[in-house]
Amino acid sequence: MAVRLRLTRVGSKKNPIYRVVAADSHSPRDGKFIEIVGRYNPQHEPSLIEFDEEKVRAWLQKGALPTEPVARLLKVKGIK
Repeated sequence: MAVRLRLTRVGSKKNPIYRVVAADSHSPRDGKFIEIVGRYNPQHEPSLIEFDEEKVRAWLQKGALPTEPVARLLKVKGIK
């Protein structure tokens, strides 16, 4: 099973809010996931980016790969 750290949308129509989750790479975007590791709200000024650093580091050590958008968010927060 290939695990990815990726965004899943939870906001309503025209109101995007995202969770950062650890999920199987074959599951759909808003489908089943393993664990929530953070959240991202691009509508705040500045954007709200929150991570549980311990969970993120644990998943990265286990071999989970972040998607491009999540990698950018991690870089902004100084985690990776």
